[in-house]
This record gives sequence, C-alpha cells and structure tokens, in this order.
Amino acid sequence: MSGRIRQAAARGALMKALGGALVALGAASALAAPPAPPPAAAPAAANDGRIRVQLMARQAVTLSGELSAKIASLPVPEGGGFRKGQVLVEFDCDSYRAQLAKAQAAQEAASQLLEVNQQLVKLNSAGTLETTQAQGRAKETAAELSYMKTVVNKCAIYAPFAGRVARRVAAVHQYVSPGNPVLDIVDAGPLELRMLVPSKWLAQLKPGSRFTVAVDELGSSFPARIERLGAQIDPVSQSVLAVGVVDGAAPALLPGMSGWASFK
Repeated sequence: MSGRIRQAAARGALMKALGGALVALGAASALAAPPAPPPAAAPAAANDGRIRVQLMARQAVTLSGELSAKIASLPVPEGGGFRKGQVLVEFDCDSYRAQLAKAQAAQEAASQLLEVNQQLVKLNSAGTLETTQAQGRAKETAAELSYMKTVVNKCAIYAPFAGRVARRVAAVHQYVSPGNPVLDIVDAGPLELRMLVPSKWLAQLKPGSRFTVAVDELGSSFPARIERLGAQIDPVSQSVLAVGVVDGAAPALLPGMSGWASFK
C-alpha cells in the first residue's frame, strides 16, 4: 500500500509542476506578443466641403501627319499661341507637288484628245471606240489629278481651334510616317475643373452651384461654379463626375494644375 501511495503522490506532484509550467509559459507568451492593433478607423465622411480637383483643357489633341514626309517647319514654339486655321506643321512635299504637276499635264492632254475625237466623230472621221477610249482616259486622269490635289493639301496641318502648343513630339527635318504624332495642342478657352464628388451630394449639388477652388501651384483661390454633372454614378466608389468652370478670366491657370474645391 505504501508503494501505491508514493506513486500517486509522485504523479500529483508531476501534474502540479506541469500545470505551473503551462501557466508560466502562457504568461510569458502574453508578455512577448505585440499589442493588438486598434481597429481601423472608418473613412472620414465627405462633409468638410473639400474635394480634390484637376484643371483640364476642354480640347486637347495630338496632331499627326497623313504623309510619309520630312517636317519642313514648325512655326509655333512650345507654349506659343495660335489662331484657328493657322499653319502649325509644314512638310517637305516637293515630290508630291511634282506628281501633282504631272497629273495636271496628263489631264489636260486627255481632255484635249477627247475634244479632238468628239470633233472627228461629228465629221465621221473617228469611230465610237476611239471616242469611248478618250472619255475613259479623261476620267482616269481627272481622278488622278483629284487624288494628287488631296495629297498636296495634306502637306500642311492647320489648327482646328485657337489654342497653344503644349508639346513638340517631333522636330524640324525629322522624317515622319502617317500617324506619327507631331504636336500636342490645347485650346485657349476656359479650363474645366473636374472632380469626383460623393453621389449623396446630388441632392444639393446642381449646375450653377457655387464653390471656391484653391490652386496648389499658385497658392490662390478662384470663384467657380458647377457647369454639368456626370451621367452615371460609379457603383464601387459611390461617386459622380462634376465639371466646373472658373468665373471670369484667369490667364494664370494652366492645364494640369490641381487643387481643392470648397463648397462651404
């Protein structure tokens, strides 16, 4: 009996020791583990009346050539202004103009031949076949002449609107192929103020709503108004496009500037 009692006592002592060790290990782990991060704060509601805004030109176009030719002239420098219809790019088109002159000469000769054949038919000195062939030749040369006139008309690129040259992509004396970009241009009209506003603002925000835009690059604020609202709400961000314009002239503003729109 004494042996059994000693074994039971030993097992009890072992269990107590193991329990103490587990408690100590748990306490050490709790001390070593980093504190749990606080729960993430919910995103701030857009109730302070400030929205990020981007200034953009109403029209921004990259001009490309339609010919395989060398650039002969770029009359307007980067940053320079131009009027609608002004030449912005001129190509070296001597070879195309020579082909145009050849087409003109061929068309004149074909027209004269047709006229002679028509006179001979009246005198019964020429057959219908010769006249028909002369008519076909006259039409062919007229079509070739029209085509070459179209080609030569593409030897210059004219400004589609009044504006400024934002960037030269190609240089004078550079050979370009059809579709290669040459100039980036922007119009000279009022800039658009583009922003994404919460869709719940649509209850109060309407075309004509007033706000103030603070431009980062200038450190100045300008009065503005909403011109139009987007036609679709983004289902993910629950936002809608709003486009505004600055009231009055603001020549210091340039496309690409940004700032904050305040509706307070």
